[in-house]
This record gives sequence, C-alpha cells and structure tokens, in this order.
Amino acid sequence: MRTDTIFYQLFLTFKPLLFELLGEPIANAEYYQFTSREIKEKAFRFDGIFIPDREDKPIYFVEVQFQNKSDFYWEFIAEINLYLNQYKPVQDWKAVALFAQRHFEVTSLTLYQQDLMNSGRIIPIYLDEVRSDSIGVGLIQLILAQESQAPVLVQQLLQRAKTEIVDPLVTHDIIDLLETVLVSKFAQLSREEIQSMFLLSDIKQTRVYQEAKQEGRQEGRQEGLQEGRQEGEIHLLIRQLSRRFGKISDRRVQVINSLTLEQLDDLGEALLDFGELADLDNWLGLRIGE
Repeated sequence: MRTDTIFYQLFLTFKPLLFELLGEPIANAEYYQFTSREIKEKAFRFDGIFIPDREDKPIYFVEVQFQNKSDFYWEFIAEINLYLNQYKPVQDWKAVALFAQRHFEVTSLTLYQQDLMNSGRIIPIYLDEVRSDSIGVGLIQLILAQESQAPVLVQQLLQRAKTEIVDPLVTHDIIDLLETVLVSKFAQLSREEIQSMFLLSDIKQTRVYQEAKQEGRQEGRQEGLQEGRQEGEIHLLIRQLSRRFGKISDRRVQVINSLTLEQLDDLGEALLDFGELADLDNWLGLRIGE
C-alpha cells in the first residue's frame, strides 16, 4: 500500500491532524501551508512539510514509516539538512517520524541522533498508540486495521462525517479517502465487499458502485484486482491535482486514465513538484508521446 501518498492526501484534507498527533493546539494549523518538496541534489522527497507563514513558528518535516529501516533517521536528517541548505528558511525546525507501530522505531541511535531526540528536535509518534476521537485519527486507525475490523470502522467514520462535517466537499473527500484506503490496503476485496462497507445512502458516491453500474457485470477476480488498484491510483491523483490546480480538463483526465500502473506511480511522485498545469501537460506529453 502506498502509505506516503495516502498520508499526503490525509494531511491535505485534515491539516490540523499533525498538531493533534503532536498534542499541540490544533489552532496552530492556521499558520501553516502543507506541501511536499523534492531536494534536487539527491532527489530526496519528504512525505510532507508544514511550512509556517510566521517566523516564530517551526517548520515540521514529516516522514511516515511502516517497516523496519535501520538508517531511517540518517536519511531523514540528510533530507532536512539538504532542505535547509537549499531553501535557507528563517524559521526553526522539527522532524516528526510517524511509525505505524513502536517496533518499527530505530532502536540503535548514535549520540548525535539521541541528542536530537532528547532536545525535542526529532519527535517519534507511534500511530497505533494514538488515542483520539477525531475523524482524522479514525482514518489512520483504518489504515492500520485488520480486514475484519474495516467494515465497522468505515461505517462509523461515514456516520460521523455526515453528522460532524458541515462542508459537503470535505465529506466527499472523506468518502474518497475511505475508498482509497480500502482499495489500496485490501486489494483482495471484491467490489461487492467494498460496497458492503458503505451505508446504502453513500454507496452511489463511491467509485466501485459507478464502475459496477457502467460495466453491468462482475469482472474476473484477478482482472478486478488489477483494475481496482489502477483506478484507485487514478482517482487519488486526479483529486490531488484538482485540489492544487482546480478542475482538471476532460482531455487531461483521458490521458491520465490511459497510464499504466508504473506510469501512475511515476506521476504520483512527479506531481508533488508541479507548480502549474503546464508542468502536468509537459509530463504527460513527454511520457505519452503526444
């Protein structure tokens, strides 16, 4: 599962979520812009950066880790130092490491790394130990959940979104996130199984319902798995592009729909560096040969 892409969309939808995880006032999110940037020297890319619009607020560099990696902190620190050298920000900084579970934490630290940890410069957070009733944390719990737990979690989150969220666009974003997590995390589920996790009134808003309605038949199991993953990637990419540049034209959507899974993964990495729609057009023209 592409947890970095999903967490990017999660923070994009719920910007206060980071400060909730840190135990800080969620009002601090008002001073930040969430983004992701590539460090050109060695092509490092952060999972996310919260950049403040005030000099008295720190920059938060965010990395998500869902596996054991002994050199995780060395790479994280290297990315930060390259960023500081390249962009030369005036603000202070902190590094937030989001581990799926505590046992993914690096256990053997150098004195330098330990000093950064003791000073509060590096902040590890173990997502399975976070206790909160917010919808954002609920989505994280779904990412960490077993398949047997998913149906109850999905229905709880849907019900809360409809009762607690005023903006219908945000509610739609939550449905998108729920479906993206299910398609990415539980690739073995059929369309019917994914549909069964949504309340009846919400099924018609999901991609899997629209796909089944248009096709009028259930496709073969293996083909369905491949299509489900590909369409999940396409939908997430278009949502990210739309949030940054507004409505994406039908022609651009058509070209994106024609991409292979490998090309979609490449586009998911590249779009984080796009500054305008012309960058997307250049990328699609280069890759598709138009």
